[in-house]
Amino acid sequence: MYDPGALETALAAAVGDDPALVTELRSVFLASARGHADALDRAVGASEWRVAAMRLQGLAASFGAVQLMTLAERAVGGVPGDATMLAAIRRAIDSFAA
Repeated sequence: MYDPGALETALAAAVGDDPALVTELRSVFLASARGHADALDRAVGASEWRVAAMRLQGLAASFGAVQLMTLAERAVGGVPGDATMLAAIRRAIDSFAA
């Protein structure tokens, strides 16, 4: 379901053939995505949940991580604290670290 290679392709398209810069941007993406997932996990109420999901969605969109963006979009309209959704989001994020 997830295509971690799409992230690499998007990063390479953005910065060219600079492997060090691609690696650095990938690290920034992962750290930010994990931070947004943590914010989802800590969200108190629907408003905080939606804001965290929308931020994750925007991050995923800006890096071309379509599947993660889709999950985040579902989370925006989903139930706050949905453990199944959180687990799917974390799996998607972890797939980019492999």
